[in-house]
Amino acid sequence: MHFTSEHLLDDGVLERAFTLGGIPGILWTPVPASAPAPLILLGPPPLGLRTAYPRLAARARRSAADGFATATLELPGSGDRPRLPSAEQAVADLRRAMRAGEPVGDEIIDALVLPLVDRSVPEWQTALDALLALPGIGGPVGYSGGVISIGVRLAVVEPRVSAAVLFAGSFVPRVMFEEARQVTIPLHVLLQWDDEGNDRQAALDLFDAFGSEEKTLHANMGGHTGVPQHAGDAAARFFTRHLK
Repeated sequence: MHFTSEHLLDDGVLERAFTLGGIPGILWTPVPASAPAPLILLGPPPLGLRTAYPRLAARARRSAADGFATATLELPGSGDRPRLPSAEQAVADLRRAMRAGEPVGDEIIDALVLPLVDRSVPEWQTALDALLALPGIGGPVGYSGGVISIGVRLAVVEPRVSAAVLFAGSFVPRVMFEEARQVTIPLHVLLQWDDEGNDRQAALDLFDAFGSEEKTLHANMGGHTGVPQHAGDAAARFFTRHLK
């Protein structure tokens, strides 16, 4: 892990940009830290870190106030990273289907999401190795937000992730429903009821499939980017209960 910049934000949060194997990321840590801080992995939306930065930084600063370190990574195919040809074609097919008012088929969803999951999860595991080796950061580890299928896969294969807040706002391949049954960690799932880009029934079916004994669905009226403040507060309390 190579740090490329460092800024102390006005609320006493240390923000450091880094690269890891050529992958850009950002780490936020509370200052001062009296003990190793638990870590939350912030899964970004597939918009690029520059575009998503205000949203991610706001979540990171809130988490730092609660005593958590947070980190995010640029998704494969986003920002300045090389494009994923299969995903680029899937995006074109998705837009064509939506313009025509046609249902989005499984082949499009698989081509759009599964390559992202297959590449992202090992990158997050490598990042975890590096982040947990830094002074001032310790376990337990949580995962928050992002493409929900990445969170599902990470919850299945990465034992260091102890709890997750998942955002039900992206297409879900059918294979992920089978993986969801293997998830056993505590979950807090956020669902925007009127999200124009989300299949609400698929989100409800995915929640039902999760194998976790403790799982909460927090549904609110509003579109994709309209998550209300009280929903964010509930997610913060969830992490405080399970990671501290």
